[in-house]
Amino acid sequence: MFIVNKGNKSDLGIMKEPGSRSKAGGRKVEKFKNLPFVKKVGFSRIVLTAVLILMYAIFCITIDGFAGKAHLMGTLNYVYFLGFLSLGVTFVIATGGIDFSIGPVMFCCALVSGYCFLNYGMPMGASLLLCIAVGLMFGLFNGYLVAYWSVPPFIVSMASMNIAKGAAAIFTKSMSVSWPLESADGGWFRKLATFNGFPTGLVIFLVAALICGFILNNTRIGRYILCLGSNKEAVRLSGIDVKKWEMAAYVICGVLVGIAAIFFVGVYTTVQPNYGDQYNNEAIAGCVMGGTSMAGGLASIGGTVIGVFIISLLQEGILAYKLGKDVQLIITGIIVIVAVYADVVARRRKN
Repeated sequence: MFIVNKGNKSDLGIMKEPGSRSKAGGRKVEKFKNLPFVKKVGFSRIVLTAVLILMYAIFCITIDGFAGKAHLMGTLNYVYFLGFLSLGVTFVIATGGIDFSIGPVMFCCALVSGYCFLNYGMPMGASLLLCIAVGLMFGLFNGYLVAYWSVPPFIVSMASMNIAKGAAAIFTKSMSVSWPLESADGGWFRKLATFNGFPTGLVIFLVAALICGFILNNTRIGRYILCLGSNKEAVRLSGIDVKKWEMAAYVICGVLVGIAAIFFVGVYTTVQPNYGDQYNNEAIAGCVMGGTSMAGGLASIGGTVIGVFIISLLQEGILAYKLGKDVQLIITGIIVIVAVYADVVARRRKN
C-alpha cells in the first residue's frame, strides 16, 4: 500500500507492505543458498549441522555433565549400529520402496550368529561373517519379492519382520544371547567399536558412509537406483533391467543391516528375541531427515549421517533427562512426520 503526499515529489512517503520483510528475508536466504560453499556442501546439510550443534549446546547447558566423555560415548555407541541401518535403508527408500524389517533382522543376525558361537563352537570370525550372511539372505528375500514378484515393499517388509522375529526365537529356543566381553575368548571383536577408549566404530562408520556415497552418486548401480525412484517406467522403457537394480538396493541394505548387528553386540552385549522394531523408525527418521525423499529418486548419504547423529544425540539427551524411551518414540514419530511433510512441500514447489 502506498501513501503519497500530493505536495512536493520529494515528500513522497512510502508505507511498506506487510509481506515486504518476509520477502526480503526470503531473498537473503536465496542469496545464501547461491553461495559457492553452500552449493557445494548443501543448504539442508548446513541447516541440519546447525540443528545438531544447537541441540548439543542446549543439552550441555541444561544437563550437568553432558559435555563429559560418558554422554559422548553413549551417543557414539548408538550412532554405530543405527548409522549402518540408516545407510542401508537409504538405498531402499531411494528406489521408492521401504523396509520396516531392518531392526528385527538386525536382532535375528545377532541372535543366530551369537548362538552359533556360544553353543556350536563357531569361531568368532565366522560368527561375524554369519551375521552379514543372515542380513544378506533377508536382503535377497525382500529384493526378490519386491522386484520379481511385484509384491508391495510395505507388505514384504512386514512379512520379513515377523519371519525374522520367529526364526530367531525358534533358533535360540526363545532365549537371549550374550556375546563375550572383550576380556573373554573371542571378545576381540569389541575393538571394532572401541579400542583403548578410541571410537574405532566411528571411523569405520564414516568410511562406510563415504563408500556408500560414492556408490550412490558415482557408479552405475547408484544412478540406476535413483532413476528407479524418479521414474521406474521410463527406466524400464529405456531397456534397463529394472528388476535387477531394484533387488540390488535391498541386497545392499541387507548387508549393511548385518554389519549393524555386529556393532550392536559390540556395544550392548545381550540380545533378546522379538525386539528391534523401534530401530526401524529411528533409522528411517535419520534417513528422511537427512534429505532422502520417501517418494524416491532423491537421496543424500551425507544428510543421512547428520540425521543419525541428531537421532542418537536426542536419544542420549532424553535418557539424561530421565524421560524414558516412550518420550523418544513420540519425538521420533514427530520428526518423521515433519521430515516427510517438508519433502512433500519441496516437491510441490518444484513441480
